Amino acid sequence: MAQATTAPGPGARGGAEDLRGRTVVLIGGGSGIGLRVARRVVDAGARVVLGGRTAARLESAAAELGEAATWRTVDTRDTDSLAAFFDGVERVDHLFTSAASYRVGPMRELSDEDAASPFDSKFWGQYHAVRAAAPKLARDGSVVLMSGAASARPAGPAPAYVACNAAIEGLGRGLAVELAPVRVNAVAPGTVDGHLWANRPAADRDAAFAQYRRDALLGRPAAEDEIAQAVVFLFTNGFTTGSTLYTDGGYTLR
Repeated sequence: MAQATTAPGPGARGGAEDLRGRTVVLIGGGSGIGLRVARRVVDAGARVVLGGRTAARLESAAAELGEAATWRTVDTRDTDSLAAFFDGVERVDHLFTSAASYRVGPMRELSDEDAASPFDSKFWGQYHAVRAAAPKLARDGSVVLMSGAASARPAGPAPAYVACNAAIEGLGRGLAVELAPVRVNAVAPGTVDGHLWANRPAADRDAAFAQYRRDALLGRPAAEDEIAQAVVFLFTNGFTTGSTLYTDGGYTLR
């Protein structure tokens, strides 16, 4: 008797071809890692919808990406803004939200408002983005959440920020259960040499990069495109859900 086999599901090839004709929503896609993801998925034949708070930045990114890109302003801290944003999107095959703004620091120094800012922006921003997108999510689609390696290895005294990243990874597991068969995963970078650090004081950037070179097994910060590659992997691997991918160069192992 022939043994029964399980047919592979959608996305089983796990390659860029799985993005052709898909709609990828990137909130924070006007710059940094989000824009790097946009370039990759457009090259693979997908359409992108870029979201963010700065119209000029989104317009410039969409012009660079060409006819496959559209854009709309959105503020992830405002649920009405998120609802209006997704009302204008017919279908969401993949969602990645990298937009966030927050303060970090020691518990004994931050105000309650600043300590809450990672949760207000990074955690609840992604939570509400997924909630608004949920009715539009394709059954064989995916969500990638943005966490950070600080969840597993704090870089310094910033307990609220550490807890926020750990909560995002827990959120990913919880959403994977609730939204199945939609896949939900998280990507957890360490220090990334890119848009975010380019806008910080040079002395702070140099000190952070030097420390990361000492702490990471691979001896350097990541490039934005390396994180984008991991996000696209999570979009296209049809059998990965509820997982956190640490794109941290071995930082959490030391």
